[in-house]
Amino acid sequence: MNLAAEKAREVVNQVNQVILGKEKETEEVFLAFLANGHVLLEDVPGVGKTTLASAFSRTMALDCRRVQFTPDVMPSDLTGFSVYKREEERFAYQQGSVFCNLLLADEINRTSPKTQSALLEVMEEGRVTVEGVTREVPCPFLVIATQNPIGSAGTQRLPEAQMDRFMITVTLGYPDFKHELSMAMAVGERNRLDSVRPVIGRDEFVSMQKQIHQIYIKENVYQYITQLVTATRSHPYLDYGASPRATIALVKMARAAAWFHGSSYVVPQEVERQFAYVISHRIVLNASARMEGIRREEIVDEIVRKVRKPRMGEWGA
Repeated sequence: MNLAAEKAREVVNQVNQVILGKEKETEEVFLAFLANGHVLLEDVPGVGKTTLASAFSRTMALDCRRVQFTPDVMPSDLTGFSVYKREEERFAYQQGSVFCNLLLADEINRTSPKTQSALLEVMEEGRVTVEGVTREVPCPFLVIATQNPIGSAGTQRLPEAQMDRFMITVTLGYPDFKHELSMAMAVGERNRLDSVRPVIGRDEFVSMQKQIHQIYIKENVYQYITQLVTATRSHPYLDYGASPRATIALVKMARAAAWFHGSSYVVPQEVERQFAYVISHRIVLNASARMEGIRREEIVDEIVRKVRKPRMGEWGA
């Protein structure tokens, strides 16, 4: 019995006490964290994105910061800057917001492309360079970025190359009637976040991330993963498909999911479940798809149906 995986599932259970009725979405966010990836939440305001980040930081004992992105947020607000101290007659470096374990980048598509690029560079490299000096950000370093629906006032679409840096995209969406009623009836009681208890620490979580690499994947499952991703590049309704970075992300997410559910190897069904989360934000519909009202979800489902999945007995450890 994997005690670490049991603790990982308890982390998600703690978050589900706060984010009601979104068990699958909270699990996916945690799987991305296990795979050392970053998460893009595409949602309308007010559905619990900030609460989600706060709940994860509490139950995992992570240092969490939130940046509300507006047009006047500068790259130096994220990466840090030097301030001259007259009494010491020297410049002293002041850390920016990225020096934390979990960063909530709220409404990332409201800020300037230059600031977006600064954040995405840190996400990719795990360090910042200011005035010729390179500094590592803390480990782990995880980002939950939120993006308002395109067309909302003041928004601009993230470039596809930047979208590709996020391991998965998740949409929380509105809660169902039952869970929204529970929220309404709890108004006036103590903050729901107060019920979230710490389950693991930072070092324990980093150890979990390392265990993911021990999960076995058979060659034909690797082939299945690659075939799913490459199928996006020749689809008639897509301008272009997913990059090789998507293939790597799908491998990592499948491993994380297998470990989380107590398996020592990846099964094709797990790959299939993770495919939509990894691919949806990486594909671009062409003019024909937009004219015919084709949605990205339909294309993802079609690819999963058409690509042959390894049969039972062909993928065991």
